[in-house]
Amino acid sequence: MRTSRKWLDQYVDIHDLSMEKLANKITDAGLEVESYESMSSGSNLVIGEVLTCEMHPDSDHLHLTTVNIGDEVLNIVCGAPNVAVGQKVIVAKPGAKLPGGEIKKGSIRGQESNGMICALFELGVDPHMLSEEQKAGIEVLPDDAPIGYTDPLGYLGYDDDIFEIGLTPNRSDCQAQFNFAKEVGAILDREVILPQFENAAAIGNPTNLKITSHTEKCPLFLGKVIGSITIKESPQWMKDLLRAAGMHSINNVVDISNIVMLETGQPMHFYDIDAIKGQEITVAQGFDEDYTALDGETYRLLPEDVVITNEGKPIGIAGIMGGDDSKILDTTHGLIIECASFDHVSIRNTARRLNLSTESSLRYQRGIEPLAPIKALDRAVQLLVEYADAKEIEETVQCGEIADPCTSLSCTAKEINDRLGTDFSEEEIVSVFCRLDFDPIVQDGVITVSIPSYRTDMEGMADLSEEVIRILGYDRLPSTLPFMPMTEGKLNKEQSLIRQTEQLLCDKGLQQCVTYTLVSTYKKDNAILGSEEAIELLSPMSEERRWIRTSILPSLIGVAAYNEAHGIKNTALYEISEVSAKKWIKNHLAIVLNGIVEESRWLHESVPADFYTLKGLLEMYFEKIGINKNRISFKQNTKDIKHFHPYRSAEVYIGKDLVGLLGEIHPLYAKENDVKRIYMAELDLDVVMKVKKSKIKFVPISKYPSIMRDLAFVVDRKLPVQKIVETISRHGRDLETKETILKNIEVFDVYEGEHVHADQKSVAITLEFQSSTHTLKDAQINSVFETILKALEKDCNALLRQ
Repeated sequence: MRTSRKWLDQYVDIHDLSMEKLANKITDAGLEVESYESMSSGSNLVIGEVLTCEMHPDSDHLHLTTVNIGDEVLNIVCGAPNVAVGQKVIVAKPGAKLPGGEIKKGSIRGQESNGMICALFELGVDPHMLSEEQKAGIEVLPDDAPIGYTDPLGYLGYDDDIFEIGLTPNRSDCQAQFNFAKEVGAILDREVILPQFENAAAIGNPTNLKITSHTEKCPLFLGKVIGSITIKESPQWMKDLLRAAGMHSINNVVDISNIVMLETGQPMHFYDIDAIKGQEITVAQGFDEDYTALDGETYRLLPEDVVITNEGKPIGIAGIMGGDDSKILDTTHGLIIECASFDHVSIRNTARRLNLSTESSLRYQRGIEPLAPIKALDRAVQLLVEYADAKEIEETVQCGEIADPCTSLSCTAKEINDRLGTDFSEEEIVSVFCRLDFDPIVQDGVITVSIPSYRTDMEGMADLSEEVIRILGYDRLPSTLPFMPMTEGKLNKEQSLIRQTEQLLCDKGLQQCVTYTLVSTYKKDNAILGSEEAIELLSPMSEERRWIRTSILPSLIGVAAYNEAHGIKNTALYEISEVSAKKWIKNHLAIVLNGIVEESRWLHESVPADFYTLKGLLEMYFEKIGINKNRISFKQNTKDIKHFHPYRSAEVYIGKDLVGLLGEIHPLYAKENDVKRIYMAELDLDVVMKVKKSKIKFVPISKYPSIMRDLAFVVDRKLPVQKIVETISRHGRDLETKETILKNIEVFDVYEGEHVHADQKSVAITLEFQSSTHTLKDAQINSVFETILKALEKDCNALLRQ
């Protein structure tokens, strides 16, 4: 919100405060002054009159002028195209300091120049507030401008300071300059004097104006006919205030509607009386047509938009902008005033859809006090009578009811102090409420206040306490040291696991990704390990960011697709992130492998991304974090064959707990995501976290030799090799010494084809035997070996190949 020193100074005496001091006091009270600056700047300026103007002999665009500044005549070389004899101009004398530098006596192409004839933008005036003519040349003053006057910026009304105030959502009342002035008066504890206009609109002859509303989104509509007005130039004070607010002056009538909106916070609209047929106005919805607004642009109205109509035809978009066919013209001789309350949500939705942000729509969206329409109508009638010669005024027509704004709250000084931790006296607290116009009444220690209609943010004890402390000053809060228990600075178990996971995967050459937590409906519907009900945002930035994800893989697959589309064929990615559903929040780990994982061109060796590479990566990971490989199992995937290849994927278990899924992407899902063959996994790290980890034990390396035995056998084609390995592991102990002498099992070949039956396969395995206490004898090894063969024959129906 913009305001200015001049505007405030009309209501509150602030002449003794610098911009900085005033800004600090307002900010300290909770209304942040985001910036402040002078509307213009320049020293040693004076109003002069151009006596002569000739072309420079050595230039086709410079002029040689003589300028009378009252006490002397200056020779000035001027480059402005619009300079002419007889003009009243702004002159910067030698020594003047302007935003662009200091003016000095000098010579321009051999001609003496003792000053500068100024344009307004050269004096720091915002170019956006200037016309094209003003930006193209020097500023030409009115003919009656006094020669020699040393405050030309003040003469033009540019001697003002502008403040930009950042209003919090609960203080929409300060959109109104009258309310903001009361706020400043309360902060400074100074008297506030506002214009008197109460009941100015409570006059008028009988009227034929008819106002109706066919929608609950317009709870109140006030209308008034002004039969006779005069369109003319606005008074200077009105122009100055509009300029300070960043608005251009148009004419006295239009400017009055804008001034009243800025003063009271209530948007209003003036219609040309000749454009409203039958003097009938209806607020309605249900239109689906194109409409040309006041800015000359055509907008598409939808049935949910609230529209102002006349005889069934739209004449304005409610709360946003009027129509081009009913605007105030130079020929307007009478008008109809609209002053209404509209549903702020509806106004916001329409303004956002039409991309039409106006001063009016912004005020409706932030909220307007219940009595603002009445105040605005009173003020408008007063100004129209005074500055537009308003006559033939008719009585006010009201459609709807005015909400009762009366609110009373009670408190005691003890309750305020207990909440704030202060020791304010009752007199101090009562003085704050008096400064805020709360009309406090004290009876038996209870302070009862009547909340003004514009303070819609005041609801209870907490709000009263806030008012007390922000007005008296937050520096009045006693300084205390917080009580903080001593803690040890270290990572918790969850943080340690995530840190360890990141280090292990980075060590293996995987690159960490960070993707958006908010995903599209498509990615939400394709969640992996997270099919529970997702959380939808009430107001998403876009359809691509509508849901909080329950799975990481859909996002990580998108990263792989992006890299593949840009010619990067080999990718090894992972991401650790929190995922959320309505009933839980978890940490997940996702991995995507594509192309070649490791490659040595010198050795002509490479490790391709495939099911076994990914499976081995996970086995390594579990082993490194302390989960024994005997506790890990991989089972056929029956949980998700929509996203994973049904025959090249697996479920990952630790004991009986499902940890995640891994495998090749389903061809159809890969096609939907524009990727080829990638291998992916997603694990629930919360499950991994709960698993009890094995302690690290250090044992000496055996000094005794190891013995290798190979065996190959035929088994059913559908039998998992994992079951064979588990069977062998259970029978690797020497029955005499009770020592497990089977140290390692390695599958080195699986064969299907010639010499093997069609429904069978051949599996070749190397067994390593070693003791940590003695050299093994053949009898010991043979005994264990025979036990293993019998177990394989019994449990796996395995036949030893000869």
